[in-house]
Amino acid sequence: MNKKSSQKRREREPETQRPELWIEPVQGPGDLECAFAIREIAFIEEQRVAPDIERDAADAHAFHVLAYAHGHAVGTGRLVQLDAPPEGTSGGRWGRIGRIAVMQSSRGKGLAHRILGALEAEAARRGIDTVLLHAQTWLRQFYERTGYEAVGESFEEAGLPHIRMVKRLDVITEAQHDSGEMP
Repeated sequence: MNKKSSQKRREREPETQRPELWIEPVQGPGDLECAFAIREIAFIEEQRVAPDIERDAADAHAFHVLAYAHGHAVGTGRLVQLDAPPEGTSGGRWGRIGRIAVMQSSRGKGLAHRILGALEAEAARRGIDTVLLHAQTWLRQFYERTGYEAVGESFEEAGLPHIRMVKRLDVITEAQHDSGEMP
């Protein structure tokens, strides 16, 4: 589905059927380009991440979501299912959440939390036991409030200080699964 047909699909739905803010999976190359555009603004333009490292090979097989506010794509995030547990960890099925970005005009409305919930819910649906992420250190408390634990020392990634964080999904309740609000 291209960008135009994806947009037409959303426009056909009466406003009363959609909440003010919602999350849904990326559906086709047009939606994926919207996700990339949001990431470009948040990471490359605002945080000065090098363009050649913002996109990577994982984008091709990742599960991506878009967050919408009043019918406009304003946020994104992705889940990558890992083939093997990360080095130094125990077994089980692992996933990596990342590239969570929200347009500046839509920040402070809980969208990052909802994107994270949607990605965790998808990970749980896929049978992933544990997710990890590399959080920018200034966001550590946000992730801790959502059940993540810091592992190890801070490190530099994309020119910014990060901390590795993990969360076991087998302790997430059904209500938390539903918080992602995806169909």
